[in-house]
Amino acid sequence: MSNSPNTSPAPAGTKRGAAENFSGTAWVTLLADTNPTDCLVGTVTFEPGVRNSWHSHPTGQILVVSAGTGYYQEKGQPARLLHPGDAVIIAPSVVHWHGATATSLFAHYFINPGASQGLTDWLAPVTDEEYRAAHA
Repeated sequence: MSNSPNTSPAPAGTKRGAAENFSGTAWVTLLADTNPTDCLVGTVTFEPGVRNSWHSHPTGQILVVSAGTGYYQEKGQPARLLHPGDAVIIAPSVVHWHGATATSLFAHYFINPGASQGLTDWLAPVTDEEYRAAHA
């Protein structure tokens, strides 16, 4: 696949993530949005220091890190540092955020099962204080 986030921050065929859901520039590439499995599959590439807002997925989500380093944090839990090859399985309706460290691009694949039941419930932005705490 030529969409390697290691070679370009904006792989061909991508679009910028909605500004209201990200703290800066992130690119989203849908790889499979209509298929008989009812899964939405794609990639997100975050510039260094960029994260998405708190959110949840009604039917859960799976993340697989493909490049850089980043964070994943569930509400009320410590942030987890992620590296290429790491996977995160997110249970339905768990409030969380993910994004790049301050110094590294971060890219991951996402798999959203049960896409016909809804994809993402966006909540408040992750504050700078919450983001800085992830580095601790």
